[in-house]
Amino acid sequence: MNNRKLGRNADHRKALLRNLATDLLLKGKLETTEMKAMELRSVVDELITLGKQNDLAAIRSVAAYVYKEEATKKLFSEIAPKYANRNGGYTRVTKTGYRRGDNAPLAIIELV
Repeated sequence: MNNRKLGRNADHRKALLRNLATDLLLKGKLETTEMKAMELRSVVDELITLGKQNDLAAIRSVAAYVYKEEATKKLFSEIAPKYANRNGGYTRVTKTGYRRGDNAPLAIIELV
């Protein structure tokens, strides 16, 4: 699942992706670096696919991954039903430019 190291060790990388996934499910749109957005895309797509299953095992898997209970509730009540007829491709990554301090490429990731 994880190809990019993002300059972090495994635990830090997992926590980063969990935080970003939780925020994206709650807010619907985030601005972050391009590499983080690309990595986050696969994580969120898997969570939405679990949300479409809508059984107890899927609810527990998502709840174990995201940090906030509201994100789990929103995924199963609002987000997953919206994508019931769609097979993948739930997120869009749009490149926006470069960060002023370190010139890192930025991107916006949003739910389609």
